[in-house]
Amino acid sequence: MADQLSPDEKFNLITRNLQEVLGEEKVKQVLQERALRVYWGTATTGKPHVAYFVPMSKIADFLKAGCEVTVLFADLHAYLDNMKAPWELLELRVKYYEQVIKAMLESISVPLDKLKFVKGTDFQLSREYTLDVYRLSSMVTEHDAKKAGAEVVKQVEHPLLSGLLYPGLQYLPSLGYAKRAHLMNPMVPGLTGAKMSSSEEESKIDLLDSKEDVKKKLKKAFCEPGNIQNNGVLSFVKYVLFPLRGVFSIKRDAKWGGDKVYSVFEEVEKDFVAEMIHPGDLKASVEDALNELLDPIRKKFESPELRKLTSNAYPDPSKTKAGGKGVKAGGGGDGGGGEDDELAPSRLDIRVGKILSVEKHPDAESLYLEKIDVGEPEPRTVVSGLVAYISQEDLQDRLVLVLCNLKPQKMRGIESQAMLLCASIEGEPRKVEPLDPPEGSLPGDRVFVEGYESGKPDDRLNPKKKVWEKLQVDLKISDECVAQWKDKQLMTKLGQITCKTLKGGNIS
Repeated sequence: MADQLSPDEKFNLITRNLQEVLGEEKVKQVLQERALRVYWGTATTGKPHVAYFVPMSKIADFLKAGCEVTVLFADLHAYLDNMKAPWELLELRVKYYEQVIKAMLESISVPLDKLKFVKGTDFQLSREYTLDVYRLSSMVTEHDAKKAGAEVVKQVEHPLLSGLLYPGLQYLPSLGYAKRAHLMNPMVPGLTGAKMSSSEEESKIDLLDSKEDVKKKLKKAFCEPGNIQNNGVLSFVKYVLFPLRGVFSIKRDAKWGGDKVYSVFEEVEKDFVAEMIHPGDLKASVEDALNELLDPIRKKFESPELRKLTSNAYPDPSKTKAGGKGVKAGGGGDGGGGEDDELAPSRLDIRVGKILSVEKHPDAESLYLEKIDVGEPEPRTVVSGLVAYISQEDLQDRLVLVLCNLKPQKMRGIESQAMLLCASIEGEPRKVEPLDPPEGSLPGDRVFVEGYESGKPDDRLNPKKKVWEKLQVDLKISDECVAQWKDKQLMTKLGQITCKTLKGGNIS
């Protein structure tokens, strides 16, 4: 199709339904010479919702116009924006975004083979990019950074430095890079009349919401008769349904005029203002059209793998914090604090480790010494009795889990500086297996319980408080061989912790 379009036709397709275009002449000039190169970026924070169909429909337009399109998953920006995406969840969030964005594009018949997908940390952690950030910090004033941040970063009373850095990463011309043209999508009103936001549940329809949830949310949506201001239902018709389908059908009972098909949005708007379209009929028609778009996405995410990815990337916050009256605030490196602090698994400094060597304890037949790399300059010495139940050949150069903030203690004259964590089942003989970090893990990677990823481990657990002993009681292996604490998965940023065969075992 693109080969048959003139540069002016391509320009009209590229810029239709946009809120603003900065650099129109530059876009027109490039279209006279070659295909336009476009990137669309999204910070991998909250779950994408139906308003994301607006940029998806524009990506479809870009491809029809012959553009070379790159989709950027801005994971580093997601972290810098007031830590909307915890560092430990960045990789999982990126995987979720990639799967759900691809599912959205497939649902509107956009060919994925013409798209390129990248993530911010693929290049933003490079030496060259880091030097550019330092150069930028010497050019941008605090005043300008705050002013720019107010437009794009969540504002809080005591902003973090990261929120000032975030907008600065877009000051390309200051560093000598060519000025880009900017294609700005409209901000689609949410169901409550304000902006549709991932952080405001009542304002949005999630891509994985059931048909019942869609009906319930649309029923509550702001859609005053004759009022077209801040009308999220009408905006969805304008910015998504018409660009994708070219028509929109109002379905209604014959006694109210019967079904009517519209070929331009302005006619829909005109009839709504004249109250010839009832809000209930508009909502019901949008509901049908929206479910047609969401059905293939829902179906794709029924797979066990994607359901697990969803729950890991977005742990349920209602299940992660224990309540209780009269609980003291606090807790810290000395193991102090109230009941909640005592039982928070985030206080455990569990890391991925790599076993460098294993040998028998010189003064104890049942104990072994392991040298384990836990991401520090020097390996730690671990004295363990569990290793006696494991084949020594299976341990050499193996990745394992290590508890690193217990108080060191001497075991038959040799100081043990950490604890090797294993799955085990009591019996004759006792069965023991090392815990397996996800593929791609490295020594020093932090292990956390889903939902507790933002907590800070104690520098050292106070043995008098018996924090480890109290938490260890609820560490188990599930029937799927997944390590859990109170039914919440143990994870790294790359996925869940498992063992090979010991279903229902303990972790010690």
